[in-house]
Amino acid sequence: MGRKITLYLIMLGVFGFLTWGILKIGQSQEVRDDAKNSIINEQGESFSNSLLIAIESFLQNFKHPLAILILQILTIIIVARIFGWLMIKIGQPTVIGEIIAGIALGPSLIGALSPEFSDFLFPTESLVNLHFLSQIGLMLFMFIIGMELDLAIIKRKAHDALVVSHVSIVFPYFLGVLLSYFLYSEFAPDNISFIAFALFIGITMSITAFPVLARIIQERDMTKNTLGSLVITCAAVDDVTAWSLLAVVIAIVKAGAITGALLTIAFSLGYVLFMFFIIKPLLNLVAERHFTRETVNKPILAIIFAILLLSSYSTEVIGIHALFGAFLAGVVIPANPSFRSVLSEKIEDLSLVFLLPLFFVFTGLRTQIGLLNDIHLWSVCFLIIAVAVVGKFAGSALAAKFVGQSWRDSLVIGALMNTRGLMELVVLNIGYDLGIMTTEIFTMLVLMALITTFMTGPAIDLIDFVAGKKKGKKSEPATEIGNHILISFGPPQTGSRLLQLAYQMMGKDSYQNKITALHLTPSSDISLKEAETFEKEGFGPILSQAKNFGIVIETKYRATNEVSNEIVNVANESAYDIMLVGSSKPLFSRDETGGKLRYFMDECNCSVGVLIDRGFSKIKNILLILNDQSDKFLLMHAGKFLFNSAEQLNIIDSRKVLQKNEPVFDITNDSSKKITIEGKINLSGSFVNQFDLMLLSLNGWQKLKEINSEWISYGPSVLIINK
Repeated sequence: MGRKITLYLIMLGVFGFLTWGILKIGQSQEVRDDAKNSIINEQGESFSNSLLIAIESFLQNFKHPLAILILQILTIIIVARIFGWLMIKIGQPTVIGEIIAGIALGPSLIGALSPEFSDFLFPTESLVNLHFLSQIGLMLFMFIIGMELDLAIIKRKAHDALVVSHVSIVFPYFLGVLLSYFLYSEFAPDNISFIAFALFIGITMSITAFPVLARIIQERDMTKNTLGSLVITCAAVDDVTAWSLLAVVIAIVKAGAITGALLTIAFSLGYVLFMFFIIKPLLNLVAERHFTRETVNKPILAIIFAILLLSSYSTEVIGIHALFGAFLAGVVIPANPSFRSVLSEKIEDLSLVFLLPLFFVFTGLRTQIGLLNDIHLWSVCFLIIAVAVVGKFAGSALAAKFVGQSWRDSLVIGALMNTRGLMELVVLNIGYDLGIMTTEIFTMLVLMALITTFMTGPAIDLIDFVAGKKKGKKSEPATEIGNHILISFGPPQTGSRLLQLAYQMMGKDSYQNKITALHLTPSSDISLKEAETFEKEGFGPILSQAKNFGIVIETKYRATNEVSNEIVNVANESAYDIMLVGSSKPLFSRDETGGKLRYFMDECNCSVGVLIDRGFSKIKNILLILNDQSDKFLLMHAGKFLFNSAEQLNIIDSRKVLQKNEPVFDITNDSSKKITIEGKINLSGSFVNQFDLMLLSLNGWQKLKEINSEWISYGPSVLIINK
């Protein structure tokens, strides 16, 4: 090693010296006449002046367009994540926080509080770059939305949802057109006809945010029931209908009249037919051969992006906006789940985390709440919100009741269909770019989108409360230990290991035994297709293990931003005897039972067993450590192992918890089952490693760690149970 370092230093020295020599010799080629030297001397600056010039140059770098753009993107991502996190904490979708973040960074808050900082961060000349980047993000987002739209579901269930979906479009559309009659003279730009203005306002009242609605349904575990399927279908039909109507309105606005728009509409229909009957079959051939992460390579992605861009370009040239092309490009992507899943993984994170927040802020920069500076304007704003809620909420609810839904389900459908979210902002920005709206009406409609999305969750909670369906009701713990086990796991292989532990604890012979497996995705901001993929992948190993054991287990899957709370809610919903979880170490801590595990132990009605897995296979020898009288409940858990799988139980009772001649177990008469009671603690490596499993209480675990922690690292698997 020393020789290599010496050679390395010699090499640097030699070549450094040679480079310096060449530079000095090269200086002789410079022109050194007196005239040039005098010019150089005249232009020379003192050290202090040179330093000032250098500082000024350095400060100018802050205003370089690229530096400004990078700072803007960094600020937007951080602020959007913070506001999104705050919304999660109060049970709202992250999209609301991102919308609020955009408004906060715009003239409504930062611009009003600190105009100088706002001008520095978002100078007018930089908004063009921000606008184009946000449009690219929107194109990718609309492409993903198109992929999420399952036309097969619409075909299968459209007849059930036809009335609800069409009423939820027609009724609010009518109210929007009626409202525009009273708004046109005051809020429509001079060059916009009443027909264009009225038709566009009708669309803003009719939009349902399909992606946000899908994620709310998913987070509330409604995806697999009839109500959730009905709402998803209604929202999908709404999306297709509303976007088709918007295409017609854009064609009318650009052409100036309905008759002039007929050519644009004809081109649009031809384009749609071309995408479905030419491009889609070609993509089906690609998807049949390329549907894995390995085969969806760069050339395949290049083809997909080329179709996306060409489709967007075509619709922009036709005159119905590039976003329609991106949306339809997503719709014609083959329905092969694996192919779509891989594409989503490669595109979605870039779009949703990096580029889409730029759109929220750009919308916020256009939203000037300060313009609503008198009672009249605020009255108009509240009128718009009221019309939007009545049209969508009441229209959908009454239509659902008409087709036979209960009042509770009808009101829930109305609340969900009233969600507007991001899709409303997309429509509003299209209208603003086309000059259909003034800044005042644009601001009012942005506030309407925000409020109608925000009210969805609380409205459903209120409906459930009034209907008597209260959440989080705690169940009574079961009377017998070990009959009903809940396994909660994150990594799929952890679930398989916990099932192996539960099986050896319970066996398969008793008809009373029941195992439920719970797997959560730690984010509700995923699509339905992603949720299906994550659910399948998450339960794959544990279901395979259950099949090997010859047992049937129940599975529960949810996507949520509040993982710990959701686990506790599930644990308290039913009379589980024990919940088994894998150990984890919180950040900056080496305590395997800290953090969320301690929260589970404090909040769950049932016992919680934390497994520190060190590779057990067959649990034959168990070491049970009794620390005090409160640990005697462990005998029942040890008895289950002894009855089903274990052959030997060694009890360390240094505190004399067990009385002399006290019967330890009455659950087995098998003479081959050996029970040994010792009165001393000997946790040397040679002693503990003869066992397959150590069983102790949380209190006992903490005290043993204080006495001797060496065995924690190299001993057998440990099961820590609280009472």
